[in-house]
Amino acid sequence: MCGRFTQRLSWRELHELLGLIGTPQNLRPRYNVAPGQSIAAVRVSEGGRRLSMLRWGLVPAWAKEPNIGYKMINARSETAHQKPSFRAAFKARRCLIPADGFYEWKHEGKAKQPYLIGLKDGAGFVFAGLWESWRVPDGLALTGSLSELDPGDVLETCTILTTEANPALAPIHPRMPVILPPDAYAPWLAGEAIPLAPYPAEAMAFHPVSTLVNKPANDDEGCLEPVGSDALNLELGIT
Repeated sequence: MCGRFTQRLSWRELHELLGLIGTPQNLRPRYNVAPGQSIAAVRVSEGGRRLSMLRWGLVPAWAKEPNIGYKMINARSETAHQKPSFRAAFKARRCLIPADGFYEWKHEGKAKQPYLIGLKDGAGFVFAGLWESWRVPDGLALTGSLSELDPGDVLETCTILTTEANPALAPIHPRMPVILPPDAYAPWLAGEAIPLAPYPAEAMAFHPVSTLVNKPANDDEGCLEPVGSDALNLELGIT
């Protein structure tokens, strides 16, 4: 599963990572992206790869209302091509979702300890994603962050594919997001069949963080800070 992640990459960094076209955007660093929020995603358009802002939580075209998206922030890579909610997007509407970290929660007694997970070198990476378009039906009045949408307006949403966790992350959570290697970006966007395997354990690093990340309203650098012995080790220069 992937229920929270970080998107701190600048436009320049995304351009270097993904070869984007289009007008550069002033992207605000995100330290605690939560379901239902707008996230940066990359799709293929005429001329190349273009950055778009999509709502996280896929809403199928046939859905009667958009709250179903909160149940569809992730799609299992093993079955997404078969599930009614995802199969059309899996076939024709794929995207790349850039990130530089993600959170998972480990059960420790009665508590859940959040961990920040990323690459050892601190580099940005890319989740395999799917996207959909949903049109607001007549007679439906939306509320909250969608209140500005009127009947006939289109909402574009996305989901992150997951796979079984690699050996390093399995003690924290049995699932992890699908992280694509760079040579898989183009074939994934082109709709080709590619391995959606766990990312190599030896390339990844993680540390426990504060429960600040439990609240979506907390979206600052404090979410990233190590806690416990990891915080002390970093302070002493021990890795």
